[in-house]
Amino acid sequence: MLRHHGDVDARPGMLDFAVNVRGTAPPRWLRDRLAARLDDLGRYPSAEDEAAARTAVAARHGRRPDEVLLLAGAAEGFAMLPRLAPRLAAVIHPSFTEPELALREAGVPVTRVILEPPYTLDPALVPEEADLVVLGNPTNPTSVLHPAAVIEALRRPGRLVVVDEAFADAVAESAAGGAAVDGGSGDNVPGAARNVASGAAMRGAAAGPGGARPALSSVGRTLSSTPSAPDASSIRTAPAVDVVPGAPVRSTSCPGSGSATSHTVGEPESLAGLSAPDVLVLRSLTKTWALAGLRCGYVLGAPEVLARLTQGRPHWPLGTLQLEAISATAEPAAVAASRRHADEIAAERAAMIDRLADLGVEVHTPAAGPFLLLRVPDGELLRKRLADRGIAVRRADTFPGLGPDHLRVAVRGAAEVDRLIEGLRAALW
Repeated sequence: MLRHHGDVDARPGMLDFAVNVRGTAPPRWLRDRLAARLDDLGRYPSAEDEAAARTAVAARHGRRPDEVLLLAGAAEGFAMLPRLAPRLAAVIHPSFTEPELALREAGVPVTRVILEPPYTLDPALVPEEADLVVLGNPTNPTSVLHPAAVIEALRRPGRLVVVDEAFADAVAESAAGGAAVDGGSGDNVPGAARNVASGAAMRGAAAGPGGARPALSSVGRTLSSTPSAPDASSIRTAPAVDVVPGAPVRSTSCPGSGSATSHTVGEPESLAGLSAPDVLVLRSLTKTWALAGLRCGYVLGAPEVLARLTQGRPHWPLGTLQLEAISATAEPAAVAASRRHADEIAAERAAMIDRLADLGVEVHTPAAGPFLLLRVPDGELLRKRLADRGIAVRRADTFPGLGPDHLRVAVRGAAEVDRLIEGLRAALW
């Protein structure tokens, strides 16, 4: 079950809420960049292209080029983790399952640290003897954004902390105040991670036809720390992020600052700009740029740690088109476009939460990612009924710590959400 992914839940032709990729193809400008390199495919990928891509990523995060390792998708980075030869790996769950799978298949001892709702990270839960700790931020599938300070509190002498930031570029700046703390109170320091259910107002289920309510054990949603968003009328309907010529470019790196979060302006709680010997950050281009079929990503970390990851790696690990995509999406105009897109996701997410909660569906909030975690009655049956109506949602019982009544849904626009709500209403009543 650790290898189950959302693409299995979405058959061709279905309305896809199961996969977290935005759009069905890259934006036109990026396709044009890739198409312009087709004539180069008769040659091996060049060292110059590889260096250019690393330099672009380094500039984007305020790092040095030797702190960047380019990947054929973030999943390749997880497959490399066993090369670090940890004595004991701790994986924070619920979260993306590929890291645990890669470690277990290599014979690395793994302990699971299961977070209970509201999935607040507490460094004290991680065994002291763990010399490798893996977590996501924002976390898939809970959409929880952990405070950077709490993640940094996981650091110990002799321990390496690996942060999966595959969705960090989809987090709006407005999410910073709601990063898994009690009502944004600021108690996000080591040892202060705590259950915040008392600070999360739960709204009751909306009555169905005839006054009936779905048989949920706990219905509604939390109302605190939901990111604010621009007016819905500003939402574009382009298939993926578009770079607008002449649009203002927002700086995203502040080299030299001692604060981890200040290095990645506009990406709350990211550690991508933290240059430290004991922190690895993995990033993916798949989701925001609709590049799932091209496999592009990178890992940021100390050069000596990256060198251990690459032991035994084949020559030319990335192709010319992958290198071009990485370079293109790290450019300032592309980064600025991704920040605008993150604001659009926040608006769509807020509207989607309201509509689901009005229907009586329990939605986990605060949510910061481009997806939502739901809890419904008879989740397996509900998935089947939605599939019968041509709607795919992601089963979440394959994530350790969650059960069959948990589902994950990607954040989508109003028209798609209309169909989802219609399908849920028909299935629940």
